[in-house]
Amino acid sequence: MIQEALGSAGLLQPQPAQAPARPAAPERTAFVDLNEAPAWARSQDGRGPDRAHDENAGKDAGGPGAAPFGGAMPAWDMQAMRGAMQDAMRGAMPGAMPGNFADLAEQLKRFQPGQGRADAARDLAREPGEFLHGSFTNDAGTRRYRLYVPARPGAGPRPLVVMLHGCKQNPEDFAAGTAMNVLAEEHGCLVLYPEQAAGANSQQCWNWFEAAHQGREAGEPSIIAGMTRQVLREHGGDENRVYVAGLSAGGAMAAVAAAAYPELYAAVGVHSGLPVGGAHDLMSALNAMKGARHGKGARRAALERQVPAIVFHGDQDGTVHGSNGEAVFHQFTHGAGLRAHEERGGAGGGRSHTRTLLRDDAGRTVAEYWVLHGAGHAWSGGSAAGSYTDQNGPDASAEMLRFFLSHARRS
Repeated sequence: MIQEALGSAGLLQPQPAQAPARPAAPERTAFVDLNEAPAWARSQDGRGPDRAHDENAGKDAGGPGAAPFGGAMPAWDMQAMRGAMQDAMRGAMPGAMPGNFADLAEQLKRFQPGQGRADAARDLAREPGEFLHGSFTNDAGTRRYRLYVPARPGAGPRPLVVMLHGCKQNPEDFAAGTAMNVLAEEHGCLVLYPEQAAGANSQQCWNWFEAAHQGREAGEPSIIAGMTRQVLREHGGDENRVYVAGLSAGGAMAAVAAAAYPELYAAVGVHSGLPVGGAHDLMSALNAMKGARHGKGARRAALERQVPAIVFHGDQDGTVHGSNGEAVFHQFTHGAGLRAHEERGGAGGGRSHTRTLLRDDAGRTVAEYWVLHGAGHAWSGGSAAGSYTDQNGPDASAEMLRFFLSHARRS
């Protein structure tokens, strides 16, 4: 999102030495709230753009994201880019903006989430189970959540699926777009939707790229794990069948949570996400999202215990480069001595895909990697009632749940 706006505005290219002066960059990076743009970034009629279900929608070959982010940039250019980005994101540029900055403001407007929450609410109201509100607090902070409890009585402890939304989403939107509650009703699962706080990230992105939120018993992973345990206790969940999944930033945080708490999560689903340790700050996150080679952090993030993983990624994803999906897949299967099998499917009016399966010596599938041909940055097979969904792809929700329920935690 942000890196595409910067690329189109020309801020990813070397700037003239006489570039205008800027205020000193603050110590802490802030994210722009695109729902509350400053005056110079609003259209005159005050209306936002039409809602698109795919973050790649509306781009042409020379549009946002076309400028490469590869290679080392001169120090002065990096500083100019960082300063401009921080100023623009904080709304610190009143009045007229020169050249590239004005272009940047126009590009930022394109990424407003638009409408769709009413559609999500209507869809959720039709579901027979309860969609409860709750919150969890520990030393790392407080987060709210929604929890779907199926109407049909369970024969025993219920499986629990933790679903982490992407940037600019909330639990209601994500539940409607993935239709995971519909599947949960059919299979008797609890579904937990943690909600990122706007105070932690104004775009409501999970902070997967910050070192403080990449480990065990600290930061957001500890909140998600603590919330998971609380729901298990209070709602009769099955401790051996607990799963975590997410989209984009939520997918990256799902990978972090599974790696940090392998004794808690029996399997992980990552859709359009990034590998654990693939970034350590905003700048390295932007690089990783554009497809830069993952550094030592990602290679060092060896898993303490093998966690079964199912990964989805579109090969036309212009927001999170497809190499990240492959990196996640290899990270969760590295050194496992597994046998690979590849198959192709789809088409017939929908998207085709290539699925790679890794099986252990017993013939059990412990990892799947779905490459979605022609797909962008959107939940495959999702509902138009939610944002960032692709109705033409294979049903990622159904495939994830199938994979999850075939894996119980092994002590």
